[in-house]
Amino acid sequence: MPLLTRIRGPRDLDRLSLEQLDQLAEEIRTFLVDAVSKTGGHLGPNLGVVELTIALHRVFDSPKDKVLWDTGHQSYVHKLLTGRQDFAKLKQKGGLSGYPSQAESEHDVIENSHASTVLGWADGLAKANQILERDDHVVAVIGDGALTGGMAWEALNNIADAKDRPLVIVVNDNERSYAPTIGGLANHLATLRTTDGYERFLARGKDLLERTPVVGKPLYETLHGAKKGLKDFIAPQGMFEDLGLKYVGPIDGHDIEALESALARAKRFGGPVIVHCLTEKGRGYQPALQDEADRFHGIGPIHPDTGLPIKASGADWTSVFGDEMVRLGRERKDIVAITAAMLQPVGLKKFADAFPKRIYDVGIAEQHAAVSAAGLATGGLHPVFAVYATFLNRAFDQVLMDVALHKCGVTFVLDRAGITGTDGPSHNGMWDMSILQVVPGLRLAAPRDADQVRAQLREAVEVKDAPTVVRFSKGAVGPAVPAAGRVGGMDVLREPGTDTPDVLLVSVGALAPMCLEIASLLDKQGISTTVVDPRWVKPVDEAMAPLAERHRVVVTVEDNSRVGGVGSSIAQALRDAGVDVPLRDFGIPPRFLDHASRAEVMTEIGLTAPDIARQVTGLVSKLDGRFDREAAEVDSVEPARD
Repeated sequence: MPLLTRIRGPRDLDRLSLEQLDQLAEEIRTFLVDAVSKTGGHLGPNLGVVELTIALHRVFDSPKDKVLWDTGHQSYVHKLLTGRQDFAKLKQKGGLSGYPSQAESEHDVIENSHASTVLGWADGLAKANQILERDDHVVAVIGDGALTGGMAWEALNNIADAKDRPLVIVVNDNERSYAPTIGGLANHLATLRTTDGYERFLARGKDLLERTPVVGKPLYETLHGAKKGLKDFIAPQGMFEDLGLKYVGPIDGHDIEALESALARAKRFGGPVIVHCLTEKGRGYQPALQDEADRFHGIGPIHPDTGLPIKASGADWTSVFGDEMVRLGRERKDIVAITAAMLQPVGLKKFADAFPKRIYDVGIAEQHAAVSAAGLATGGLHPVFAVYATFLNRAFDQVLMDVALHKCGVTFVLDRAGITGTDGPSHNGMWDMSILQVVPGLRLAAPRDADQVRAQLREAVEVKDAPTVVRFSKGAVGPAVPAAGRVGGMDVLREPGTDTPDVLLVSVGALAPMCLEIASLLDKQGISTTVVDPRWVKPVDEAMAPLAERHRVVVTVEDNSRVGGVGSSIAQALRDAGVDVPLRDFGIPPRFLDHASRAEVMTEIGLTAPDIARQVTGLVSKLDGRFDREAAEVDSVEPARD
């Protein structure tokens, strides 16, 4: 009987021998390759933390002790050891989340999928334990490059301030985030990987000197007093201890016995401790180890034996952007690119290969990326910062106060905009068009197809005195949606066929095919519809108000929150222009959306062509009823006036 099937909770690990634990680790890796190859998910990071997760759950008593993961995509093994072994619908509707989930288990403390936040959580939990006099332990596992984020160091500064507040920080050092981790900290950790720790040196010296009569003890005390210089000479771990953090390591992250020993020592220590573990991303799976790009960080369904995709994918939005960036780079030497540890996922790998001196990977540091971009623009370049839409939320202040206030020509390219689905609530790019509406001078484009991605990216980088944003969806890009005409700066996708049209349907971005389907459904109900794509949704085109005035009702459709989104901004523009036309906005409701496919999520929230067409039909019917009643009332009073 496989050992894994006998694990229903962490305490089931206690009765296993070291040999059995090693067997369990191999079973877990086999399980992960088999399961994740069917569903897709974060394979490489989880293959690297098998032994570490086993050791954590052997030494600490979850859920009494709080084990936190940063980022949460490395929590699959944690799920397996806490009773969740049905991975058949991983990241699918009704199945397990790809991240920790409070709804799934009491062992999941935080739903952490935005990097570099776990140490702040740990600091707060440890403070709560201290005030409430609890003996719970707090363990923060931070890795996959998350220590390159500035928030992690802000938290470390606070954690180190309390020498008597227990907190264990496990640095899962696999040299990578998506791709190999970069920066000064990465170099520091690399040095630690290749040197012997000074603790062993000091211990041997202590034994020798304490056996030396008369002068031995004074010499040891002098040696220990000079430990900073010694540490910097033997192993430059002093950076952590200079902050007031006890350092243990580096530890072989695949040696369960060594891990348990180090974690047990950290657990007994009465203050903050760093346990530095060296792990191998993708360990035990040759296709992942041979993938130099990201060690199978995140995969779709693959053949488990070869690691090859089950089906070839067509062109996607990201690759269209990436190819156009290379063309722009050849045409303009002032174009530079920035990524926050996601070179390949945001489509900048080809640009980096073509122009290695014009690409900057700043690590998981979106705030710094935005400010650095402002500096690049001020210095005479045009930076393009490509980032997931959900991650730009973290740099809002910098977009507002550093880029926009200073009128810097920076282009932000937002990948995975709108509903992304399977990665769950934290990864839907559903807030960017609301958040960015308040930024003075900012211009925001929502391309509807590949041709518009290319065209609007080029328009964006021509702007030198304001921030520009180009946002697009996740996944395959559909066929081109041609324009039938142009009104102002807006593309007309469908003419109404009458001089007195009923509905002005404003289509935002990738939802253009769905909006054309809505118009066809309305046409069958005898409702004439004009479909326009604003292309640039901020600022609202000056032609929008007079165009709206020619219609009985305006309908907006966007894959962004309805609160403060494009629909809201158009409504305000119509009010400002004195255009009193009813407006109905369709978008994402203001709530966090559970993981499921994009189509399933859109069906759940009613963002489909039949749902919208049905509601618009009802709205127009009400208007017809109102007009009929008003006419009847006029007819009924006119004889009295005679």
